[in-house]
Amino acid sequence: MNIILLGPPGAGKGTQASRLESERGMVQLSTGDMLRAAVKAGTPVGLQAKAVMEAGELVSDAIVSGIIGESLDALGDETQGGRGAIFDGYPRTAAQAESLDTLLTERGRTLDHVIELVVDEDALVARITGRFTCANCGAGYHDSFKQPAVAGVCDVCGSTEFKRRPDDNEETVRTRMAEYRAKTAPILPIYEARGLVQRVDGMADIAEVTAAIEAILDGQS
Repeated sequence: MNIILLGPPGAGKGTQASRLESERGMVQLSTGDMLRAAVKAGTPVGLQAKAVMEAGELVSDAIVSGIIGESLDALGDETQGGRGAIFDGYPRTAAQAESLDTLLTERGRTLDHVIELVVDEDALVARITGRFTCANCGAGYHDSFKQPAVAGVCDVCGSTEFKRRPDDNEETVRTRMAEYRAKTAPILPIYEARGLVQRVDGMADIAEVTAAIEAILDGQS
């Protein structure tokens, strides 16, 4: 099964993709991660991407498509038990959507679902700006939803040092939301016309979101 998982930063895509990876053996294909991996591995397309990035230029759609093609090949043939793909951050334009169709068709794959995690912007801002982690072990906490049992002391390792991501601020989060809307606007009508788009309440409890996605994948929604 091959799906596109949509949602702004902080909507929980990473969490849900991880659950699909562990429960269904699917693989999250994030363009940023794939680019870095291809460059590090020195694949033919990775070398092209490295040269472009070192020149300070944007990686072209053709190079991104090549890297996605390499990643799909690594997943194996679907008919031979190959693993399904979760596309994260791609496609973002009509041209990329067309390229993805070609990449999948060439490998005997089809796009099964486009799932959007729908969020409330104000609530998402509160969710993201309240996040902080233990500076020692990385355990996650939140100002409103998950404080340490003992104030100022990590539940996991006992450290008293905590940190916040510098970009977890309201201005940055709202900018990311605007960028997400601008980037997904061109592709949603394409997939809606094909009856592939389904939406899930991304503000629900993590387990509820997982159950809703599972129901979609199992054809129950």
